[in-house]
Amino acid sequence: MFTSRRPRMFVARLSSRAESTPLARYLLQAYLSGLPSGDRYRDTAELLLGELFANAVQHSDGPDDCHIEVRFALTGSRLRLEVHDAGSGRPSVRTAAPDDEHGRGLYLVNELAERWGCASRPYGIGKFVWAHIAPTTV
Repeated sequence: MFTSRRPRMFVARLSSRAESTPLARYLLQAYLSGLPSGDRYRDTAELLLGELFANAVQHSDGPDDCHIEVRFALTGSRLRLEVHDAGSGRPSVRTAAPDDEHGRGLYLVNELAERWGCASRPYGIGKFVWAHIAPTTV
């Protein structure tokens, strides 16, 4: 008897460099392709993962040789994204001026994620930022 199984949590450790952001999005695309309804999360998830990963690279005060860990999991009907880094700072939504070139990433996360937050890593240094994404309606 054949039973359909959901992919379990996916975890990857990537270099803490801006050049790793496309790889993180590619890994998310591969994960979502294994879900029957993965396309219903794709656009929002790729955008938010890119923003969270870029924030971890840019704002982490952790050592340069530390990695950034990404995690993806389907929890019920929500996609959970996590980005772990060794930094101690906490992200906050800010208001960017119209001519600012940066500063809108967490605003997008706040607007597009169903919920999001930040927590300390339980058995190590640093923190993780997570976001729950609802599927789009077809």
